[in-house]
Amino acid sequence: MSALGALLSPRSASGGAGLRSRILLGVVCAGYSVGAAVGWGSPRLALVMGDFGLAVAALVAAVSCFLYARTGAGRLRPAWLLFSLSSLMAACGNAVWGWYEVILSVPVPTPSLADVFFLCFAPPAIVGLLVLAKRPVTRAGWVCLALDAWLIAGSLLTLAWSLALAHAAHMAGFQEASVAPAALSLAYPLLDIVLVSMVLALHFRRSGANRSAVNTTIAALALTVLSDAVFTSPLLRSTYHSGQLLDAGWFAGSLLLAYAPWGARRGPGAAERPGPPRAAASRPIAGSLAALTPYLAAAVCTLGILYNVVEGRRVDRVVVLTGCTVVLALVVRQGIMLLDNISLTQELAQKENHFRSLVQGSSDVIMIAAPNGTLRYVSPAAAGVYGREAEDLVGSELSSIIHPEDLGGVVHEVRRFLAAPPHEEPTTRIECRFRSGTGDWLNVESTVNRHQGGLLLNSRDVTERVRLQAQLQHNAEHDPLTDLPNRALFTARVRKALGGRRAGDSGTAVLFIDLDGFKAVNDTIGHQAGDELLIQAGRRLQESVRAGDTAARLGGDEFAALIIGDGTRDQGAREYQVHEIADRLRLTLSQPYRIGSSEVRVAASIGVAFAEPAISPTDLMRNADLAMYRAKAGGKDRVELYAPQMQADVVRRSELATRLRTALRDGEFALLHQPVVHLASGSVAAVAAQARWRSAQGILFTPAEFLRVTGDDDRTAELGRWLLEESVAQAADRARAGHPVPVAVRLSAARLLDTAAPFGSIEALLTRHGLPSGALMIEVADSDPRVSFDALEQRLVALRRLGVRIALDGFGSGFAAINALRRLPIDVLKLDRNLVEGVVESARLHKITSGLLRIACDLGLQSVADGVDVPDQVLALRAMGCTHGQGMAFSGPLDEYRLRRALVRGEFPVPGIPGPRPAMAGGSIPLLTGSHTETPVPPP
Repeated sequence: MSALGALLSPRSASGGAGLRSRILLGVVCAGYSVGAAVGWGSPRLALVMGDFGLAVAALVAAVSCFLYARTGAGRLRPAWLLFSLSSLMAACGNAVWGWYEVILSVPVPTPSLADVFFLCFAPPAIVGLLVLAKRPVTRAGWVCLALDAWLIAGSLLTLAWSLALAHAAHMAGFQEASVAPAALSLAYPLLDIVLVSMVLALHFRRSGANRSAVNTTIAALALTVLSDAVFTSPLLRSTYHSGQLLDAGWFAGSLLLAYAPWGARRGPGAAERPGPPRAAASRPIAGSLAALTPYLAAAVCTLGILYNVVEGRRVDRVVVLTGCTVVLALVVRQGIMLLDNISLTQELAQKENHFRSLVQGSSDVIMIAAPNGTLRYVSPAAAGVYGREAEDLVGSELSSIIHPEDLGGVVHEVRRFLAAPPHEEPTTRIECRFRSGTGDWLNVESTVNRHQGGLLLNSRDVTERVRLQAQLQHNAEHDPLTDLPNRALFTARVRKALGGRRAGDSGTAVLFIDLDGFKAVNDTIGHQAGDELLIQAGRRLQESVRAGDTAARLGGDEFAALIIGDGTRDQGAREYQVHEIADRLRLTLSQPYRIGSSEVRVAASIGVAFAEPAISPTDLMRNADLAMYRAKAGGKDRVELYAPQMQADVVRRSELATRLRTALRDGEFALLHQPVVHLASGSVAAVAAQARWRSAQGILFTPAEFLRVTGDDDRTAELGRWLLEESVAQAADRARAGHPVPVAVRLSAARLLDTAAPFGSIEALLTRHGLPSGALMIEVADSDPRVSFDALEQRLVALRRLGVRIALDGFGSGFAAINALRRLPIDVLKLDRNLVEGVVESARLHKITSGLLRIACDLGLQSVADGVDVPDQVLALRAMGCTHGQGMAFSGPLDEYRLRRALVRGEFPVPGIPGPRPAMAGGSIPLLTGSHTETPVPPP
């Protein structure tokens, strides 16, 4: 933007800059007026300021309008270019006038080039006003605009002609005896009349864009026209000379036009203040003045004619002709207005019929209520929506059809809505229940608008939507199988119980319940029966809790109950009471379930946690979950109260699991082997692989020490994979080094059947390392009742085909040992160390062990006693027929170096055997052949 635009624009800093520019404008105009009033001090200076001063002011206006048109005029750019041209004409006219008076020091001839420039001032200004005005959209609008302009111009011409123009024209023509002076004397006032007419006609049609700039422009042009009118009057024309006070009007008009586009322009950060538009209050006045324009014009014409009559003058033909055209224009305009009124009336009737059809045919109910709540109008749709005729509702109170429970909220919302400003909140929405014709309550949604001090309600029946939302909300918060609250709703109710007025009640308790043996029900009689069991268990749980308590299903076979505290201060009594409730729930859930024709039994393990000050719902539910798992670990079918030690155990297990993961990654585990010795010869028949964890202090921890708190999870699976791979790799290395001793690796049945686990790669390990047939023995632990014997049998048969020998580990300790012996392809029975430890001291264990060994001998199986630590155990086991032993009586777990030294030595001393025997002679565990479903019995 140029320096001139920056000077005139008020947006450079804030509103203070605009005030300073207006003050500066006023000071300059006032200074010029004072100078003109006192004659500028000398005639020469008065001529300069009266001619070139006005030229400079007009030139400033031309440059200002031109710059604004280039930078930010938008669609109004042509108007400001025309105003710039108009001001340029005025500047040129004043410059020519000054050339004659100041430079040449001669009177200005009449006519002259200055008159040409001055006469060219009005046409661009008139066209510019047309561009600024609000343009008509129809031909009739343009005709009315032209008629309005002529009505004003004609009335002003009639009045001016009657008062002065006729006399001025006559005198000019008489004195000069030429048409040019008369025409020139009439041209100025006629153009001013046209300009004034356009100003007045367009003032009521001005565009809403930059309204302040338009108003300032109209004021500037009006001031210029007023100065022209005074200049052309007969009283001043003969005595006027440059530098008089009249020049201040032209000077101020030019500067005001220069200020117009910039002074009212908004800055980019200015925001509209909320509230109704400022022009709203002036629209009725502007509309009234626009409607009165034809009548005012006719009145002015009448006044002009009456003036001539009263003065006794002959009515001039110009006055008569102008008055007739004004009257004719008035008649034509009134005719157009009449046609417009007829068209608008017809259009209004059509819209009213259309609106009535829409209202009557709408499925929504339209109601109009008076300020006192009385229904004035109800649309016919009420019969289909509410089941009540519209005529029956008209005249009744709106409150009479609203549900009493919803009435207070509706009244509050309506009062708040009516008190809010209409432009800020034109509508509001209300949901309540309406009474139907059958007496039922319908959920209704209403859009409320203001209407003549009352209310306009557009209502629709949303009962089905509300019902569906309630159903969806219920489904989102309840278990689909048992219809009990789910975890989300249960958590929300726990949060509510811990807050509010019950925040300090430590008697509130959460119970976590797990059904023991539920998986076996699914596996044996099917998932459908399991679902029926869960439904019955949920029903029993719901019936067993109190009315204010909450029973929930968290998922699977896990349930929960929230027991609300009763405010008692005796914590011991409260714990006893809740424990009784939990034990009653345990007994109830443990009762037999009738599913079809079968009777199913499951047990329940329950963990109880009490609320503590400032405890969160998540922590309280976690505590109950920990107590439940402690109950399952303690033997199941029991109730366990939460203790802080349980959380400490969880933290310790988590820390140990993290350490195990790090140890596996950093190679902190060591592989040791314990020799399996033939009890008859002392030779090494096999080696049992065992993992040890070497701590930072160099201490070796056994699996029983570092796995007892981790559980059967991914860490044990990863450790088992490492143990198997390392055992096979080292066994292959020993075989290539001349020590082909078999290696025994212990794997659980569940891990052996886990297809996702890496144990499915046993075949790949044997192929990769080239381990000979019979060099790997898998010790299977069958303590997990969830394992399918059919799948385990198929897996073991496939491994035996590859030359892998199978040992039944922990024989004599599990309930399924006999069944496993009957069905699985077993080569070796490995006695449990609990039997071996008491075989010498306990006669009962001695007889049990002897019987088990007799069974193994009758089936032709080799036997290995685990945990043989003292010589007496060796003697007793060998006397019973046990073939092999493993324990401290021979050797502890050895690293690879010590193991190879032991294999080179070949045998260990055995109590009761006097002399050494050849190494490995007849001591290896043979690979049996035959059926994989039943081990053959050797002939006697």
